[in-house]
Amino acid sequence: MPSLIDIRRRIRSVKNTQQITKAMKMVSAAKLRRAQERVVAARPYGAMLHRVLSNVAAAAAGNEEIANSPLLKERPERRIQLILFTSDRGLAGAFNGNLLKATQRFIEERREATIELELVGRKGRDFYRRRSYAISGDHIGILNKPAYSDASGIARRIIERFENDEIDSVYVIYNAFKSVMSQELTVRKILPVTAPQGEPVDYIFEQPVEQMMTSLLPKYVDVQVYTAMLETAAAEHAARMTAMDSATSNAADVIENLTLYMNRVRQASITREIIEVVSGASALE
Repeated sequence: MPSLIDIRRRIRSVKNTQQITKAMKMVSAAKLRRAQERVVAARPYGAMLHRVLSNVAAAAAGNEEIANSPLLKERPERRIQLILFTSDRGLAGAFNGNLLKATQRFIEERREATIELELVGRKGRDFYRRRSYAISGDHIGILNKPAYSDASGIARRIIERFENDEIDSVYVIYNAFKSVMSQELTVRKILPVTAPQGEPVDYIFEQPVEQMMTSLLPKYVDVQVYTAMLETAAAEHAARMTAMDSATSNAADVIENLTLYMNRVRQASITREIIEVVSGASALE
């Protein structure tokens, strides 16, 4: 049976841990509010760009020059570029584990293809660096404050590789933010671009439609990467806040159980001492 000193030491240790998890929960909650605002603000822009691209594609239907655009070319997927978005830090529950499992499934399902990994986030980089996978690049620290310039840099590099026939397709894997309690694992193909189909609209263009599509397509890829960054950042803070809230509650339960156990040990110790005193007094009579 452990001594009272050992039990008190364990209670003190759990209380210290509880204070840390509670503080981390509050920090994640504050960061989540800002990240959520950025996601909500960016979604209408992405939806509008999708609508504009759809309308322009519908207006340009049948145009052979647009149909032959490098970013629209469908090729057999022999060389795949996969962009994986993970967090830079842990203590976020199953956030990173689910992403890594999904990536492994993606790779297993495409054994015949050559897959290169572009890793955004320290956890994904550390995981795949220790294994024999082809890594085309890694980006650490950019999800703390997602910037459009960072997303554009990643997107333009993969666009250049796609146009040079170095890769045949590009996918992104990330956790989309749905709510504080829910993140949606998302696997999305961003290259070649599948021009969204809309109803034909009678537009009058100030510039040739070919030029408009040529400028819209790279922008569309930029926004896809930037959206993945924003969604990942918000989902990470939500997952960490939920995990730290659960850890704080579990610590409270552990403290309660240890306190109860300590009281029982102390009561048993007092009872034993009383019995020893009574037995000693009886022996002297």
